[in-house]
Amino acid sequence: MGPRAALRALLRDRDLVVAPGAYDGMGAKLVEQAGFSAVYMTGAGTAAALGFPDLGLATMSEMVANAGTLARSVDIPVIADADTGFGNELNVTRAVREYEGRGVAAVHIEDQVTQKRCGHLDGKEVVSRDEFTSKIRAAVAARRDPDFVIIARSDAGATHGLDEAIARVNEALAAGADIAFVEAARSLEELASIPQGVRGPCLLNIVRGGKTPDLDFAAARAMGYRLAILPSLLIVAAMDAFDEALQALRKTDAPPSSAGGPPVSERFRRLGSDEWMALGERFRSDRSAPALAAE
Repeated sequence: MGPRAALRALLRDRDLVVAPGAYDGMGAKLVEQAGFSAVYMTGAGTAAALGFPDLGLATMSEMVANAGTLARSVDIPVIADADTGFGNELNVTRAVREYEGRGVAAVHIEDQVTQKRCGHLDGKEVVSRDEFTSKIRAAVAARRDPDFVIIARSDAGATHGLDEAIARVNEALAAGADIAFVEAARSLEELASIPQGVRGPCLLNIVRGGKTPDLDFAAARAMGYRLAILPSLLIVAAMDAFDEALQALRKTDAPPSSAGGPPVSERFRRLGSDEWMALGERFRSDRSAPALAAE
């Protein structure tokens, strides 16, 4: 079963699918090794890896390339941020085909204006409901694999109220989207009301320090959510660990001790060195085999 069919099967199981966010191939591998059934390519993390804040500064090519890196690094499904689709319906069409061509299992497309920003920042603007629905229609028509999952995200709760955001994702579901994503609910009451008002499966975005209150997975299941993404999980952990390591280096004026730590080979093993070295041995063995006698 390929990653897209696997994601469809997970979503049919009726349990909550948890997809920690990764921003590079190493993070995606660690998510898979930790036993999670899917990984989320965070757009904020992708921008951060490029040295930018999440203000719509990453291009489609950069986002697609990173999604492809994650998809080739793991066997589990990759769910990717596709921002606004990077423009109008034509841009959405190309974006879906590009992500699909890189082996991604799902994308979400939002209703912010093209110069978007993180869904948990103030000052967001959204396009009209009709424009959003037409972009979702274009996304659905663009996919070549029917198992490719289209997720419709609305940020309209911040600008027009929760009822409008729910109405928008319901129109998107009617237009062929597979999952609804109402961004940045501000209370537990709003979180609980979303699956009740949406006529289809719902995604929950869990952002550390974001506008949505903290929620455990048991509560999310009870509310009826089917997919949870955690875009900030690894990027926050990485920033904290980087700061700690760098501050320790400055404070001690010495590199960290190797005593008790794993050898270099173990770090490389987690990135697939055993398979790559076995491949090299195979070809060296083939090269040293005696040539067949000419007939």
